[in-house]
Amino acid sequence: MTPTVRVSGCRGIRPTTDAACKNRAVTLDARPRLAPLYLAGFTTAFGAHGIAAALGAETEDIGWTLLAFGFTLALYDLAEVLFKPIFGALGDRVGVRPVIVGGLLAFAVFSALGAIVPGMIGLMIGRFGQGIAASAFSPSSSAAVARLTDDSTRGRYFGRYGSWKSLGYALGPLIGAVLVVWGGMPVLFWALAILGLIAAAWVLISVPPVPVLPRRRVTLVDLGREIVAPGFLIPTLVLASTTGALAVAVGFLPLLGRQVGIGTIGSMAIVTVLAIASSVVQPFIGAAHDRGAVSVRAGVVGGLALIAAGVALAAVTAHPAALVVTALLVGAGVGSATPVAFSHLAASTPSDRMGRTMGSAELGRELGDAGGPLVAGAVATASVPGAGLAVIAALTAGAGALAAWGLRRPG
Repeated sequence: MTPTVRVSGCRGIRPTTDAACKNRAVTLDARPRLAPLYLAGFTTAFGAHGIAAALGAETEDIGWTLLAFGFTLALYDLAEVLFKPIFGALGDRVGVRPVIVGGLLAFAVFSALGAIVPGMIGLMIGRFGQGIAASAFSPSSSAAVARLTDDSTRGRYFGRYGSWKSLGYALGPLIGAVLVVWGGMPVLFWALAILGLIAAAWVLISVPPVPVLPRRRVTLVDLGREIVAPGFLIPTLVLASTTGALAVAVGFLPLLGRQVGIGTIGSMAIVTVLAIASSVVQPFIGAAHDRGAVSVRAGVVGGLALIAAGVALAAVTAHPAALVVTALLVGAGVGSATPVAFSHLAASTPSDRMGRTMGSAELGRELGDAGGPLVAGAVATASVPGAGLAVIAALTAGAGALAAWGLRRPG
């Protein structure tokens, strides 16, 4: 039987040789086989938060200074900031599947090095190498989701992809802590190495190849136009805002919880509530967006409004019930805005530069991830924690207002 594909912008099922549809998103059979990409998203989130949460347990044995500890924590994100746009563009040139598989294999190798090389040097090599590897397979996985779906399903699948990433953020610290208590940091690194190998093999076996499309020559002027185009700038602003507010919430909610006597376990449970809320909401909002029930404007503006309201509530009161409500609001807001923003970004991007665009958008998320806590921390240090949260709430609301203005036409 001739293999068939369903393609964005084409009617019905067409043969793979249809040249008119060749540069559009490709979906094998009726449903794309994207589950391995979900595992890749889970892996990068688990690697980032699992190691970060477990590092503190080893500091006394290794003899870190606080500066070295903070630098080691930042290595993963630093690598992602430096390399995500590069690997995203590489995916357009050689194909996203080879970059995903290569990145996951490199993730496994660097994780093994982190387990084998003793002391602080091994941890730094492992964490920085994991960040470089994640820079390859994370944006390429997003590009693959975009290329292997069409306008009628893209939101649903981005919702599922984001849901599994949220599970990695939620379960990473818990699983990491359990593994470190059981066998030390090397056991955690070995677990991540095995996870990377499994994900790489699954992607290689199950994810269909995505055609490499002809690329036109790009000048610096073209790149500048792409960056300031509303189709890129608005969703990237939304993604950076959601990630920044999420990072602030993950850091400040446990702090406020301990201050009001909830305790460490209770404080971490609040963060888990946030992550689970985001994980549950994303697929539903993505599917509703595909059906036309949730427009781009409603999804991103409504999501940012929920986040701003949740952070503002935590700024006003640190009552335990209020912190739980904050977690639910922020989680629901992130879950609402993220799949819709990614879907809009993919729909606005030509397929031949999907990888580069996703890499640049992921860079925007990383800048938000780093910038949100820095802003909140600086303001809180100069005044009180509530003031830092209030500033983040105001910035998030401002991003929502800009998104509403930039998305005046329904979409």
